[in-house]
Amino acid sequence: MRTYFGLPQTVFILGAISFLNDAASDAVYPLLPLFFAATFASGSQLLGLIEGAANATAALMQLVSGRLYDKTQRAKPWMVIGYALPAFSRPLLAVFSLWPIILALRVLDRVGKGLRSAPRDALLAASVSPEKHGYAFGVHRSADHAGAVVGPLVAAALIASGWSIREVLIATLVPGVLCVLLTLIVKEQGAASFASKSSAIDWRWATLPEPLKRYLIATSLFALAQVSNMFMILRAKDGGITDAQIPLLWAAFSALAMILSPKLSAFGDKVSHLRWVNIGRIGYVIIAFGFALIPPTIASIIVLFAIQAVFVAASEGVEKAVVAELAPKESLGTAFGWFHLLRGLAILPGTAAFGVLWSHTSPMLAFSASALVAALAVAMLMRR
Repeated sequence: MRTYFGLPQTVFILGAISFLNDAASDAVYPLLPLFFAATFASGSQLLGLIEGAANATAALMQLVSGRLYDKTQRAKPWMVIGYALPAFSRPLLAVFSLWPIILALRVLDRVGKGLRSAPRDALLAASVSPEKHGYAFGVHRSADHAGAVVGPLVAAALIASGWSIREVLIATLVPGVLCVLLTLIVKEQGAASFASKSSAIDWRWATLPEPLKRYLIATSLFALAQVSNMFMILRAKDGGITDAQIPLLWAAFSALAMILSPKLSAFGDKVSHLRWVNIGRIGYVIIAFGFALIPPTIASIIVLFAIQAVFVAASEGVEKAVVAELAPKESLGTAFGWFHLLRGLAILPGTAAFGVLWSHTSPMLAFSASALVAALAVAMLMRR
């Protein structure tokens, strides 16, 4: 508890912002596959296209926003815009039923993520000492997951009381607006020790340190393989989980990740950040093979989601700590920009290909392909 309360105020404010944003986002996130399936004829294939394109668009914004953070030492402007876009685009999903408009709204949502993520991560890393990077990012991810617990529970309660999915989408405007208001009080003094006022920071790939480039390449390959949680939700439905139970499953998954994230991420500070990331990714390979080879039942789905929560808690925060560890301090925002950019660009073909494999072959083949590519990424990082 002393370690927890010894963190700077910036970490807690950023955590509160992420809590509100994720409460709004995850209230509808587990419902989107159901919404797409009910609205469009080719639900799973269109889901892969829309989610892949939206995340790739976000990735294109990451490098620019990270570079601007390094140049200006300002994270707040990009965070305000980055949280405002999803706050207003999410409720508009309820208004339209044409897939190009749905795609545009999802892209706007993800553009907001692209504008805010690299500056926010750089600000968070700049606010704590290097030996606490894993723990600080773990605490932040824990706040994310806390929002992902509250959001689905509220959504489940609203649906149980007779609300439609469209009405739940509209209701996300409230936490979205609160999130934007809270962003306005963020203070940025802690960034001075990491950021640089120089406009000569080079953001070319060739100028990155070789260990960072090797790590980013392996991370991109892993992102290519990693399955969107939405497809795991669809698999849960195949296993007998009902529409009303889907938000509860997602809330339980997020609650477990929330509880484990700080402790497992702090363990990465004690050993090797890089080694701990790879152990978590080995866990993902096991999960993907599990979804492929174990017949979907309520029991097997619950077990696989629980293991997935452990993987997420162990690796998500620490993989950012590796970036902070390998990047030059004066270009931390740029390094996080490259991290988010390459991961996001890999998500587009990976998610789209997974959707095609799911639709035209079988979920078993799609998950098996994901596991094999992820195993290749693990092997690449081991040889680093």
